[in-house]
Amino acid sequence: MADQKDGPQQHQMTIELGEKEAEGIYSNLAIISHSPAEFVVDFTRVLPGVPKARVHARIVMTPVHAKLLLHALTDNVAKYENQHGEINVDGSLPSFPPGVSNVN
Repeated sequence: MADQKDGPQQHQMTIELGEKEAEGIYSNLAIISHSPAEFVVDFTRVLPGVPKARVHARIVMTPVHAKLLLHALTDNVAKYENQHGEINVDGSLPSFPPGVSNVN
């Protein structure tokens, strides 16, 4: 029988980051929608004087993974704020910038 005193065996995974993905995509607007089976997060950027924005990346995930992402973001924002100070968000900001509509 295996020795269990060290707890469950840990599995390691290697995650590869391609050159294109490593550059990242700037986004200042995320549009989130959901169905009973999945959450969809569309990342776009809104620029001053440009009347149209396009989605630069779409991430589709299960509700469980969406909640795990929420917890990971909450944890990371708390760590950021502990190191750099509180992130101020004006609660009066609308869901979408003025003049932006959610049209597919």
